Amino acid sequence: MKKNKHIGSSLDDFLEEEGLLEHCESIAAKRAFVYQFQKEMKKQELTKSELAEKMQTSRSSVDRLLDPAQPSNLRTLIGATRAIGKHLKLSIV
Repeated sequence: MKKNKHIGSSLDDFLEEEGLLEHCESIAAKRAFVYQFQKEMKKQELTKSELAEKMQTSRSSVDRLLDPAQPSNLRTLIGATRAIGKHLKLSIV
């Protein structure tokens, strides 16, 4: 009987071995950001078009910002949070 090398290891260990950990963490972080951001947009009754105007960008740019599968740079995230009157807070855990 062949022993499974992944039994007893964490999901992070498995993803690291497969070379997927960084990719999965970046998507998870973007999903968390998008969830919180859309919640705040709804609270403020702010449309994507209004957000685009406040950010001085296009509606398609806002669509990319709100798509967890699309990468966003830090400058874009900061600009978006400022457009809704908030600040971006990063932490290392």
